Amino acid sequence: MTDRRNRKFSTVSDENLFCLLDRRFAANHGRIAIRSAAGDVTLAYGELQSAAARYANALTILGVEPGDRVTVQVEKSSANVALYLAVMKAGAVYQPLNPAYTDAEVDYFVADAAPRVIVCDPARQPAMRGLADRHGVTAVVNLDGCGEGSLATLAARMDERHETVARAVDDLAGLLYTSGTTGRSKGAMITHGNLASNAATLVDLWRITGRDVLLHALPIFHVHGLYVALNTAFLAGAEIIWCDRFDAARLIAALPQSTLMMGVPIFYTRLLTAPEFTRDTCRNMRLFISGSAPLLADTHRDFEARTGHAIIERYGMTETGMIASNPYDGARVPGSVGMALPGVSVRIAGGGSGTIEVKGPNVFKGYWRMPEKTLQDFTADGYFITGDLGTIDTHGRIRIVGRAKDLIISGGFNVYPKEVEEAIDALPNVVESAIVGVPHPDFGEGVVAAVTAKGPLPSEAEMIAELSRKLARFKLPKRIHVVDELPRNAMGKVQKAELRRRYADTFAPKP
Repeated sequence: MTDRRNRKFSTVSDENLFCLLDRRFAANHGRIAIRSAAGDVTLAYGELQSAAARYANALTILGVEPGDRVTVQVEKSSANVALYLAVMKAGAVYQPLNPAYTDAEVDYFVADAAPRVIVCDPARQPAMRGLADRHGVTAVVNLDGCGEGSLATLAARMDERHETVARAVDDLAGLLYTSGTTGRSKGAMITHGNLASNAATLVDLWRITGRDVLLHALPIFHVHGLYVALNTAFLAGAEIIWCDRFDAARLIAALPQSTLMMGVPIFYTRLLTAPEFTRDTCRNMRLFISGSAPLLADTHRDFEARTGHAIIERYGMTETGMIASNPYDGARVPGSVGMALPGVSVRIAGGGSGTIEVKGPNVFKGYWRMPEKTLQDFTADGYFITGDLGTIDTHGRIRIVGRAKDLIISGGFNVYPKEVEEAIDALPNVVESAIVGVPHPDFGEGVVAAVTAKGPLPSEAEMIAELSRKLARFKLPKRIHVVDELPRNAMGKVQKAELRRRYADTFAPKP
């Protein structure tokens, strides 16, 4: 596949991201890399280094060669981390999958990625073996949430010496599939150069050091928990407090021992509902970071009032890693995702409010086995078309106003969901809202809102009347539905495709 950015790449062995991390492991050999939130299980950097070598040797025994894909659908564990590192060390391509995916969904990913090996939960081994036979996968091994299983047993018998496979900057390190909410899921080809450049930039920007203790409650089948959190912590030689999942009480207990936390907005909203979450809880914290979904401005302000900490909101996507961040020093503006990272160029197509385009060493190589889609999503001068709609002010601050696919065209006028959602969120007792466009016989699309509440709400007509004081008539929701919760994916992002399906017949003629 042609790289539309026309970059030149070296072929030296230590362009493998693992080599960069391995030097940090060696320098921090005796220090703790990962410890459980309860403090009863620890893994030193030297032990992690040895585990990665053993797993890399195990993969080689299973037939994995440089460039092969390794499909991993297992629960979060430190053994899973060692496996991630081992795949890179062996020169292969790590393909993580959400453990919640069904066998039918995994069938698509395996058919598309054509992996050499599948690593799954022991309970799914029979189903995965049948799937592997259908698609010509060499081996299926298992690993559970405690880090036990046939792969762990094999790795334990391996030598802890392993020579890291030479990789070039443009060689693949990861194959991460997009959510596929609007069509066929696409495999984003993430290179060693993408990951190394992004990790080094974020360590510097967020001032992460070996003195930091990262509270890690994110899943590691996603860019945020895998690449942003792990790679930066390892590159800095920081310690990680390991939580297998988000649990507000567990995080509150671990926060006094932590200095750094990365989370999705729902982490912060749930912490704010806990009375025991106080300024004293955060007394040793240096930085809170939020991403993967929009952080409500009210959440930003409420969190700062409660804790004294202004959350750093950043902006990224599967295809690009991190693109922008609010500054470490200076104002962290609610509603803004900050400025473009050093070395990353961001522009708005056509200027004003429009599609965000990005170019830089963080931008992925293209879509796996989709050369036409890759060409379609890059401009002639090498910018990736994100599909996000935004603005950039005179200070370089970026604001996201929605997704291009979520843009509503009602009566010929463009309606940007974010603007309407912010107006609805400002109504008394509204917690959060989501705006979608659904078929309308007169306007093409009609604006529909789904809202969650923390107390009694005015009537639908009263809310629409109040919104009419702030919004032009064509932007007003024609219907407002009060729901217990908004549909979300595993990273807390609202699934607007589900809302469009749910309310598709709102304006259909009555029989």
